[in-house]
Amino acid sequence: MSFQESWQLRAEFARRLSEMYGTEVPAYTTLVEVSEAVNRDFLHREGGEAERLGSIDRVTAERHGAIRVGSPEELSQVARVFAAFGMYPVGFYDLRDAAASAVPVVSTAFRPTDATELARNPFRVFTSMLATDDPRFFTADQLHRLREFISSRTLFPAELLSLADRAAEAGGLAEKEAANLLELATAAFELSEDPVDHAWYRELEEVSAVAADIGGVSSTHINHLTPRVLDIDDLYRRMEDLGLAMIDEVQGPPDWRGPDVLLRQTSFRALSEDRVFRFEDGTVGPGALRVRFGEVEQRGIALTPAGRALYDRMVIDTDRRLRESGGVRTDVAREVWEEHLPDTEAGLLGQGLAYFTFELSGPAPAVTGPVRISDLLDAGTVAASPIVYEDFLPRSAAGIFQSNLTGQGTKDAEQEGTPYDLTRLAEIMGRPIADPFQLYQHQVDASVAHLSEQLNTPVINDTLKENADHV
Repeated sequence: MSFQESWQLRAEFARRLSEMYGTEVPAYTTLVEVSEAVNRDFLHREGGEAERLGSIDRVTAERHGAIRVGSPEELSQVARVFAAFGMYPVGFYDLRDAAASAVPVVSTAFRPTDATELARNPFRVFTSMLATDDPRFFTADQLHRLREFISSRTLFPAELLSLADRAAEAGGLAEKEAANLLELATAAFELSEDPVDHAWYRELEEVSAVAADIGGVSSTHINHLTPRVLDIDDLYRRMEDLGLAMIDEVQGPPDWRGPDVLLRQTSFRALSEDRVFRFEDGTVGPGALRVRFGEVEQRGIALTPAGRALYDRMVIDTDRRLRESGGVRTDVAREVWEEHLPDTEAGLLGQGLAYFTFELSGPAPAVTGPVRISDLLDAGTVAASPIVYEDFLPRSAAGIFQSNLTGQGTKDAEQEGTPYDLTRLAEIMGRPIADPFQLYQHQVDASVAHLSEQLNTPVINDTLKENADHV
């Protein structure tokens, strides 16, 4: 009986969820097909440069999903499920103040953390937990009823959790148990046919459509699945040409003349889906909800802490110019980017703004004594390769959520928000949450250590000196 390793389970899990979601939301299948066509055309135009941030096979298979849970217990349980697939929590995202509308969630992302595992299958799931204890969003009575409702449901059956724990400990499962795990895990994220309490759902929807989607239904489900595309602006145009309504703009960095950095995202608008409701008079009948959508992403180069600080300043500068002079956000952002961000990879590397790995560009030369990366690069002895950004941006995530909400919701700004951070979320799950910066730095350090072995002399990485205090 063959043993299925974690990465094999992860690849199959991603495939099954994609197939399931395509059945539930047919427009997602259209999105995948258009993404693949855009990627083929981009590869034909750009040749080998198109694969600078990942092979076309990886990009074509790549997905990230998004789910939402309602309590610390549910978040802890879903962490156990994802661990079975070699997916671990990375990063902390607080969406409560990242958008003008009410998005009362805090989030992390489950993904592989090892470069080899990412290359095998980079499936990620952006996972949000409803902040049921935040008085800015919910009254005391609503908080009480929310907790009662959420504690009465079971998102992940005991058999699934037991299998997941065994898979996480062993790094996989035997074929029969693997099949059972995959079936149960996929079913856990399938859209439920249970009737939705109409009055309760609409009450929560007045607070936030996201809150209703989490605390107003009996189960969790895939909120969106996201293919990766190499030219998101081309995809946006093609989707509109097909008659699919897209959100107003691409979220994240603008399209500009320099290298892609971090993450650009867009989506088609949430579609009306038939659901069964239990109405106030006790009858059960048909209705509709607009919650789920199809998102697409274009990934760029991972930025260092110095690069990320510059990015944040550029976002603030863009907002200021829009308030003062108006205009189109993407056009204004492009102006800001061209003023402040180096427009070449060499510039990003030289200013310590982005992460790169290093490898010999030919046979190992004879060197004596410690040698600096910058000197090796200048001599053409070593080549630098950008590290792809594997994570998310709070403002962009909130922007996608906001663009697909049915209303702005409500938030009492006079109340003090409940504090959440990476440490608290880690305590809730009973497992550490990785710092993305440290994961990228580990890839850099591993490449430098390998160079030292090849050259048989110490290699000093002098390209990230601005970030030494962070790491």
